[in-house]
Amino acid sequence: MSVRTGDADVRTYAYVTAAYWADTITDGAIRILVLFYFYQLGYSPLQVAMLFVFYEVFGVLTNLFGGWIAARWGLKSTLVGGLSLQIGALLMLALVPPAWLVVPYVMASQAVSGVAKDLTKMSAKSAVKMIVPDDASDTLFKWVAALTGSKNALKGVGFFLGGVLLTVVGFRWSLVILAVLVGSALVMVGVAVHGSLGVGSAAAKFTHMFSNSRAVNLLSAARVFLFASRDVWFVVGLPVYLRSVLGWSFWEVGGFLAIWVIGYGIVQGFAPRLLRRRSGRVPSGFTAAWLAFVLALLPAGIAVALALDVDPTTVLVTGLILFGVVFALNSAVHSFLILHYADGDKVAMNVGFYYMANAGGRLVGTILSGLLYQWQGLEACLWASAIMVLAAGAISLALPRGARPAASPAAASA
Repeated sequence: MSVRTGDADVRTYAYVTAAYWADTITDGAIRILVLFYFYQLGYSPLQVAMLFVFYEVFGVLTNLFGGWIAARWGLKSTLVGGLSLQIGALLMLALVPPAWLVVPYVMASQAVSGVAKDLTKMSAKSAVKMIVPDDASDTLFKWVAALTGSKNALKGVGFFLGGVLLTVVGFRWSLVILAVLVGSALVMVGVAVHGSLGVGSAAAKFTHMFSNSRAVNLLSAARVFLFASRDVWFVVGLPVYLRSVLGWSFWEVGGFLAIWVIGYGIVQGFAPRLLRRRSGRVPSGFTAAWLAFVLALLPAGIAVALALDVDPTTVLVTGLILFGVVFALNSAVHSFLILHYADGDKVAMNVGFYYMANAGGRLVGTILSGLLYQWQGLEACLWASAIMVLAAGAISLALPRGARPAASPAAASA
């Protein structure tokens, strides 16, 4: 894949990023809408978690096949496909009779939404590699941090928007408004993004999706545990606890989660400065490892404080702020390392494989969030989070600690 850095390419990337932002806001809003709409209908925490299982399962499959599709036909094909499917997922819920909104049907709509989100994300993340020179690791870290940080900040906006829309206009009209937002992004991409966004290659084989790079495989394994550690308490356990135990309203919960995710995104955007890199130095596997070990202390500390009957509002707000800062730095380092390790001619497939692992972690975390919360409450979710972060840190210790690793002989011949 050749690297181009002209103004036209930067503008194209800006359009791709804007489309990704629109889809990100929508994705966050859908999560809050579905979570609270069905919880207020009397669904148990585990039943609510199951609504998102297909979202995560199909996210895994999407990243597996999406990277190959992008390598064959260009990133524009996956971007347009993702936006189109997101509109379909929204209309599946907005335009049907209330009697259709049962668990299997909602799971199917969330499957479509999961495919849409991951196609769009993979397209935007892979596009960064296309416009940054291979020897500009410092610039790559800044671009990746800015993109990842802005995405997560806007997902927080989506959480807040979902809570407000559910309160003000109700479930169905909220979905219609979101469909219009994504539709606008789709039109923009169709009109403003020319070409296939990357040169497709008929030589790209599906078997190439499975990386031969030890560094990519290890980082992907660490990513599974890192994101499972977040979602095991954040997806179902935390919002249900805030609503049912602390008595917060829908918009208060959505607003709080929004502020947290926005702050998390801001920290990711400033990760290069916060990690105090020296000129010419970039994060390594050791950076990811020590950040994970620090992170593991936080959910464990929150669980201990709750068990000791410390004021839960104070504990959760303070704990979440600290967890968000360290998690954001760790995630930003991961997002840089995957592009740092990726083979230049297989970046979409390497990124797709990595985000397949990311989706796998979210899947495990989502299921366990509902299961553990229903079984033993929020504290069980927090202890599971601490154990998973420790696993991510242990795996990260095996990552390269210096410059970009050389491709293995198998990768070089692929």
